[in-house]
Order: sequence, then structure tokens, then C-alpha cells
Amino acid sequence: MDVEIISKEFIKPSSPTPLHLKTYKLSLLDQLHDHCYPPVSLYYPLKQDTDLSISSTDIDQIVSKRLQLLKQSLSETLSSFYPLAGKMKDKLSVDCNDEGIYFAEARAKCTLNEFLNRPDLSLVIFKFHPVVGNEQRQSKEIAGAHVGKIQVTRFSCGGLVICACILHMVADGVTLGSFLMSWAARAGKNIGEDTSICPNYEISSLFPQNDHTYPREATTFSKSGKFVVRRFVFDAQAIANLKAKATTSSTSLQNPSRVEVVTALISKRIMAAFKAKSGSYKPTLLTRVLNLRPLVRPPLSENSFGNFVWNADALCKDHDDEVELDGLVWKLRESFTKVVKRLQGDGEGSLISLCEGIKDENKEVFADAKDRISFSSVCKFPFYDIDFGWGKPIWMNFTSFDGSIVQFANFVILSDTRSGDGIEAWLHLLEEDMALLELDRELLGFASLDPSPLGKCSSISHNVIPQSKL
Repeated sequence: MDVEIISKEFIKPSSPTPLHLKTYKLSLLDQLHDHCYPPVSLYYPLKQDTDLSISSTDIDQIVSKRLQLLKQSLSETLSSFYPLAGKMKDKLSVDCNDEGIYFAEARAKCTLNEFLNRPDLSLVIFKFHPVVGNEQRQSKEIAGAHVGKIQVTRFSCGGLVICACILHMVADGVTLGSFLMSWAARAGKNIGEDTSICPNYEISSLFPQNDHTYPREATTFSKSGKFVVRRFVFDAQAIANLKAKATTSSTSLQNPSRVEVVTALISKRIMAAFKAKSGSYKPTLLTRVLNLRPLVRPPLSENSFGNFVWNADALCKDHDDEVELDGLVWKLRESFTKVVKRLQGDGEGSLISLCEGIKDENKEVFADAKDRISFSSVCKFPFYDIDFGWGKPIWMNFTSFDGSIVQFANFVILSDTRSGDGIEAWLHLLEEDMALLELDRELLGFASLDPSPLGKCSSISHNVIPQSKL
């Protein structure tokens, strides 16, 4: 299926950024992240609840009005999220010059229904994103890089996919989600109360930047080769079975979460694939990316702009490859508890303590580990509630890169299914490792490989909506 870029422009903030805010300084935690653009994609049908037919002329008019609404509300949103309309000044600051956020429009030569019935992940990775794979990491020139990028792709039926990303050196996925929610609230204010989100910029003052170069841990375990992406979906029943399996084998494990049991199973099967390929077991570091905002005391607002995440690391040593689900869940919980205790144990000095410990963080476990699997979860974040005024998304994905990346690390992104009780796991692995996972009977006993996001619903309608809702 072809996807054609039909226009590119820069959307400026509706009001100029004050002079005293023209330079945004990155925080210490921002310095730990790479020059890459993790994207969120939201898929919206033209209309879901009518059987009325609609002409191509009507579709064009509706899409045109929706695009205009997106641009206008985006401009208003950027007045609050002003760093997204700027460029990197250097590796430590953003020039908030109001040049505007990159905004591309594209056209896909199929219907949204056709795509969702048999989703082509290469399109999700390469064609719907405003940034392509090798552009993410091969560019060593940080100065002049745009902080925010957006692409809106129109399907022939009038459905849209909105893909937005923020340079990871500047902000994390929580900030990206807050930005999308604020944008949607402003777009929908003509049909309801304006509940737009105003970010605060306290993180950069709590974690002031440091001129010293700190190690980026992911590079320690980067691999060379062709990385591919596959999507494994766990429905509610499969997760219930996983929880039962974990608690049956351990009388002391109580109430494992969806994320815990899915992370444990995927970890176990990836480590088994590593062993099958190499012929021997390698001590492996299991890393979960934690959102620190609710964990610090007092907690920070979810609207705090920037990177405020930390890694919880659990080392699986020799002979741990035979550990059952309950053992892996315990390891994951212990690593989480360790971070929380350190973060909350020193009162007001906890944040400073965390900063000072960056250089030698996890030296002991890193010395023993030979491989690493990183997990990031956006489960429970209300991406499926992001409504620009014409309904909620029928699918969302928060994914990363594919085969154009020749040097990367094992990475898994977990997100909710549309029903809210399942999990989609997007695995990023070397092609030869993924080939083993695709045939793994234990994993496939709980997960489906690349099913339609529509589930039992085989189609969505693409019909006209009342003029008052346009």
C-alpha cells in the first residue's frame, strides 16, 4: 500500500513565547536520553455509528474541516507547550524560537478498515511516522533538530491516523501523552468545556543539568544487525491464565498485575531464544522504565514537562533461565521496590541523592550482565480517551523502529488493548531472535501474533456525521 506525503508545513504557536522563556534548559535526566523520536499513533474512523452512505465530495469536505481544526487547535496548544515549536540550540538547551512544529499531511491508498483488518507494521513504522528509522539515530548533529513532529495520514474512506513524536532528549512518553490530551481538549472545546492541560516546567530546576557527560546505559547493550518489530497481543483471558499460573506456583505471590505477568513471560521466552541461538545461557538484565512522577514525595504532576523516568533493573543470573513466572515477577517487584526506597528514603534530599548516584548506578549488576531486555509500559494512560471532537480512536500504538536500524537494543513496549483489559506487546529484536519467538509455543499459548485490532468486529463504517459535529 502506498502512502504519499502531500504537504509539509510548520505550525506556529498562536501567541509568541515571552523573551524570558526563549531558551529552555534540559534537565539532568534529559541528558540521559538519545537523539530519537518515539511516536504515538492514533487511528480515527470517519464515523462509527451510522449506516448512511457518503460521497467522496462529502468525505473531502469533512476531512478538510478536521485538518483545519487540528491545525488551529495545535497552534493554540503550542502556546503552552512552547518548546515543541522550537529547535535544539545545542545538546543542553532548546531555542524556543516559535518557528513551529513540523506538520505533514499524507494520503494512504486504502481504507482504514482494510488496513486494520490486516495491519502492515512496516506502514506503522515507516509510512505513518514523521521521522524514519535511520534519521532517528544516524544524525550526530543535534543543533537545529526539531523538537516536535506530527504527521496526519488520510485514508481513502476519510479515516485519519495522527502520529506525534517529541525528541526524547527533551521529553518522555508521559509528556507526549499530556500534549496530545491538551491538543484534543482544545480541538473539542467547541462541543464542550475547554479542559486543556497546562504543563509545568519544574523538572529542569529540580534536576539541573550537568556539563559532565553521563553514560547512556542503553549503548552498553546495543547490538548490530537488522532489528524487526512484531506485535504480540494478550487478551483478558490469557492474562487471567498467566496470573493463575504465577500464583499457583507460589503461595506467597499476591495479586500480580497484568504488566508484571506479561513482562515475566516475555522475558522468559526471549531469554530462552537467546540460549537456543548461542547454545549457552547469558546473565540478562531485565529493565523496566519507571515514571517517577507519582513515586517521589511529594508527587509531581503528570503534566510536568520533560523526562522524569528511571530504570529498575533485575539481573537474571546463571540457572535462572528455568525460573517460573512467579520467580520473575518477584525479581521485577524487588527491583521496583529498590528504586522507590531510594527515591523516598531521604526526604527532601532524595532527588539530589538520585542525581549524585547516576555515575555509578547499578555498577554491580551491569558488570555481570551480558545482555539486556528493556520494557516500557504505557498501560493505563488514557490514549483511548483522546477525542478531537469526532470520537475516540479505534486503535493506538506507541512503537519505535524497524529494520532500517542497524544498531539498537532489545526493547519491548506494552500498551492497553482497546478494551482496556488486554495488553499489546511490541517487541523490537534482532531478526534471528524474533524468528525464534514467532515459533515459541509457550508464548503463542498466551498471545496472538499480529491479530486485527478490530477483534471480533470485522469492519468499521465510514459514514457521514451531522454537520454540527464537524
